[in-house]
Amino acid sequence: MTAFDDLLAHQRETGALAQVAGRLGWDQETVMPAGAGDQRAEEQAAMESVLHARRTDPRIGAWLAAIDAAALDDEGRAQIRHIRWNYSRAQAIPADLATALARLTSRAHQAWAAARASDDFKGFAPLLAEVVALKREEGAAHGGDPYDALLQDYEPGASAAQLGEMFGALRPRLVSLRAACLDAPQPAPLSGSFDAGAQMALAQRLAGVFGYDFDRGRIDKAVHPFSSGSGDDVRITTRTAVDDPLNCIYSTIHETGHACYEQAIRPAYRLTPLGEGVSMGVHESQSRIYENQLGRSRAFTGWLHGAMHEAFGTEVPGGPEAFYRAVNRLENNFIRTEADEVQYNLHVLLRFDLERALISGDLAVSDLEAAWNDRFKADFGFDVDKPSHGVLQDVHWSAGLFGYFATYTLGNVYAGCLNEHLRAAVPTLDDQLGAGDLSAATGWLRENVQQYGGLYEPREVIARACGGAAPSEEPLLRYLEAKFGDLYGL
Repeated sequence: MTAFDDLLAHQRETGALAQVAGRLGWDQETVMPAGAGDQRAEEQAAMESVLHARRTDPRIGAWLAAIDAAALDDEGRAQIRHIRWNYSRAQAIPADLATALARLTSRAHQAWAAARASDDFKGFAPLLAEVVALKREEGAAHGGDPYDALLQDYEPGASAAQLGEMFGALRPRLVSLRAACLDAPQPAPLSGSFDAGAQMALAQRLAGVFGYDFDRGRIDKAVHPFSSGSGDDVRITTRTAVDDPLNCIYSTIHETGHACYEQAIRPAYRLTPLGEGVSMGVHESQSRIYENQLGRSRAFTGWLHGAMHEAFGTEVPGGPEAFYRAVNRLENNFIRTEADEVQYNLHVLLRFDLERALISGDLAVSDLEAAWNDRFKADFGFDVDKPSHGVLQDVHWSAGLFGYFATYTLGNVYAGCLNEHLRAAVPTLDDQLGAGDLSAATGWLRENVQQYGGLYEPREVIARACGGAAPSEEPLLRYLEAKFGDLYGL
């Protein structure tokens, strides 16, 4: 075997162990017994210790030094690019810090869930402060700006300055559009009682309509919907509320977008650095275009209106057009994951700015709740009523995922670019969506984005799918202004 073969064999085994570690996280969120938390923290810490040792194995450096990258094909060079980058980042983190973070974030996740249930941020704050301190230490270990260093785990090549410029261009037009829509007469909301079991059955149907392969996946319930895994084991979760079936429907479609990306990556890349989505921004572009540009379109909601009738056995009030308007209505809402397309990114920008301040040390964890509430009032015009509707609503910070939030808005920007080119490529798209046929849309995304996994850099993936055009916020803004201008008669 060559050095390249040895290196890839090592990477595949490491990738397999990482999938096992990910399954521990899935289990913790879905079916783990409540009393197993402390033991699970030790299990996850042990797995992280093993993974860190493998990722910093000196043989990786020796293999890399022995490989002539110029003699490899494009896929081989991409593998080396990822492995070299990952090896450098793993070496920068001391083993005891990696293990301590795994143990602490497992404990913090459990504490966050309890604090969220009891609306007790003050009780959770000391543990969160420990997480922030360790994440600062991790960011500093990479050199340069600690927040930019953490951001690389989710969007390689991005910087807070670059994203801040893009987000700054989004904010004024989003604020203006939000104000105009909320000043206009509002569509009626969906009302009624919708059986939770029937919601889960509809969720199963919708995931299949959007191309999810149940032979390689499953749907379960979780407090915070998520997707987990890659290759032949990709799992999704959703949640139900009897008075709000749209939460289940669109959480499911969103997570299906993530899962279909992972399922569509070329099988030859499995368990290697190319065998996962290239970045969270690109990942989010898939979940958001599935959920919004496709799933919330007038054409698809016309089909979904009929599917709702079949699922719940009663006519959904108002007909297809009223249902479309109910799906897309704007309203004041505390919760990011339930926000409409216009306001969603304002929720993200709030978090982006606060977490940058936490990591820089400009904001203390003890002051975080007040800072959140002040910023929310400034952006949305009303007061946060309780921590579970504010600073405690998201799992990310308890899990140490600093740098992640920005990729949600970046994913929306990417989805806006992809949507314009998808519609140009499939001129009959609305007719197909109206028939509940997603095959052309998901096929285009699979062919132009998903199959490549980590072969290209994140921005390059989007640019290649969009005829070479660099990603820009303009397509997203054009889409939002056209859609909601029509919906609200602006």
